[in-house]
Amino acid sequence: MRRQRAVMIGRTVAVLAVVAAVALAAVLVVVLLGGDDDGPDDAGAPTGLAAAVASAPPGSQRLLWTDWGAVRAELGLDLDAGSGGADVQQLLDRGYEADLTSASALLSSAVVMQQDFGFSPATLDWELLAQSPSAASITMRLGGGVGTDEVAERLAALGYEAPADDGGLWSSDAAEDAVTATVTPELAFVGLDDERGLVVASDSSAGAEAALAAVADPPTGDDAAPVPPDVVRTVGDAVSAVLYSGAEACGSLAMSQADPSEQSAAQSLVARAGEVSPLTGFAIAALPGGQVRVAMGFETSETARSDADTRAVLASGPAPGQGGDFSDRFTLDDVVADGDVVRLDLTPVEGTYVVSDLSSGPVLFATCS
Repeated sequence: MRRQRAVMIGRTVAVLAVVAAVALAAVLVVVLLGGDDDGPDDAGAPTGLAAAVASAPPGSQRLLWTDWGAVRAELGLDLDAGSGGADVQQLLDRGYEADLTSASALLSSAVVMQQDFGFSPATLDWELLAQSPSAASITMRLGGGVGTDEVAERLAALGYEAPADDGGLWSSDAAEDAVTATVTPELAFVGLDDERGLVVASDSSAGAEAALAAVADPPTGDDAAPVPPDVVRTVGDAVSAVLYSGAEACGSLAMSQADPSEQSAAQSLVARAGEVSPLTGFAIAALPGGQVRVAMGFETSETARSDADTRAVLASGPAPGQGGDFSDRFTLDDVVADGDVVRLDLTPVEGTYVVSDLSSGPVLFATCS
């Protein structure tokens, strides 16, 4: 593992004049030169998150990741296919309190899935919800000894119509299949990938077909999920994460979603903090051990170095549109510019829900203008 030289370009954020009578700590901004940052991906092997994102359907703009195996490990829970509904509910309740499950699309369906579908967050390895302007789909990796053959048997017993051809979709009708009316609509159409142990699902046949095709033949080039690989790598050890393309981040997290008075306050804060540039991608993730990491991608490493300083200031002061100050929610530990990615490491204040709160806008330190 190569050592890195660190060039310090720190700024003391307490000089921000708009934050009157508030003593802010100095934030050290680090630019990494000559190698990747230390972390779980140094060996070069793709993480589960990286592989899942790379296999997201074409056009995906928002990706929500839950590593259910890691969630269970963080909570110290040992569940399996025989666990009861109360055990699954405990997983959901404790996961919510730990802010580890807000990215999941399965929360309202988990108990029914465990009882009737043969798989659920109690046994899944992971889940990725992919959203595009035209469709949404869930890709799930089976675990806990559950296989696709068993899932197929359960789907047939529940009244799903079997696919006409191998590799096709199982389909349901909520008006006829009672159980499907009790789970998320995203389970209306289900596809099984026997080779990879994956289940895909969507509320539309087109969405499920696109997800099934993507895991079999991951998109490349312009069809690939538009979250830069280095942004994904930066949060690669995530227990849960929300990731955006650049365009989606600049819309969904924008201060334009705030009230006019909050927008005006945000403009003043940005003007005093320094220049900001548009994002090429954004991710916020809950890491093992309770830390939170934010990754923001930029067009060039020079832009990332410039923005790192500004965004350190913005992440240390008032939080217009969210209320209060960001320091009410977290301590900003490190700000690192690594290539064309800026990384913010956060320690949540006890009792706060940083990933849940800051994965939707407005978020000042993620502003694009």
